Amino acid sequence: MPQEPATPAGDGGLLRYRLDISYDGSAFSGWARQPGRRTVQGVVEHALATLARTEVTLTVAGRTDAGVHATGQVAHLDVSPGAMSPDQLAHRLARLLPPDVRVPSVALVPGSFDARFSALRRHYRYRICDAPWGGDPLRRYDTLSHSRRLDDAAMQAASRGLVGVHDFAAFCRRRDGATTVRALERFEWTRDELHLLIAHVAADAFCHSMVRSLVGALLAVGEGRRPPDWPAGLLRHTTRASEVTVAPAHGLTLVGVDYPADDQFAARADQTRAVRHPDNRHSPETEYWTPDRMRSAKPAPMPSSES
Repeated sequence: MPQEPATPAGDGGLLRYRLDISYDGSAFSGWARQPGRRTVQGVVEHALATLARTEVTLTVAGRTDAGVHATGQVAHLDVSPGAMSPDQLAHRLARLLPPDVRVPSVALVPGSFDARFSALRRHYRYRICDAPWGGDPLRRYDTLSHSRRLDDAAMQAASRGLVGVHDFAAFCRRRDGATTVRALERFEWTRDELHLLIAHVAADAFCHSMVRSLVGALLAVGEGRRPPDWPAGLLRHTTRASEVTVAPAHGLTLVGVDYPADDQFAARADQTRAVRHPDNRHSPETEYWTPDRMRSAKPAPMPSSES
């Protein structure tokens, strides 16, 4: 799978545009471009290339798996100074893109902005309906239907034991050279309706299948099959825990990405690249990973849940 470019913008006088992207992931094979498959990246880049009449490559905040949705995905691309304005680009994309992917906002940003490496944290939401008669038919594409009542108090207690800086190897599909140490800043549950349980999850970054694995582990707690302290006990694992079931993709939505102030984009990107480097992948004591460092970064307002 190709890697997105992460070089700073500005070379050759190029302008950097930020794109905010929403999509229904049901008919996509995930974000990342794949030969012979319909992907979000492929569809958006094709539309951009049609407008620009040249090949276009996006850098994204976080790749989503097949079936996962987004209301707050962020990507960037570099354009020539003579290209159309952000407003013009947003308007023309609306005419070219299919109805299951939208770009509601395009904005000019400093060349130091990097959608992936400048990010402070990503926010995800996972929706579960535990009504015995099943879920709302109109929400079947973004809500998991679970026919057994879940103990949200037990799930809340279990989630608290996972918050913090940990090696989440038990909950990740390992990739060569990639760290599984993450700073999980928020993991809590709200029951927004009688039978609607929503997980709110935020971290500096997530490894492959991490959110869905966390939710899968908490479902076992909510059903009473595992005690509330079981998920935290899995943090002792150095490899993926086979007993953790990955929750279905369609209940998961990327709802937002936080960034620092404009004058901190470059510094944040440098910190992230340093920690992601293979030589540092087992070093949670690095300044970037410390809890004090995490608390010092002021988060943007939490994205609100959709109705």
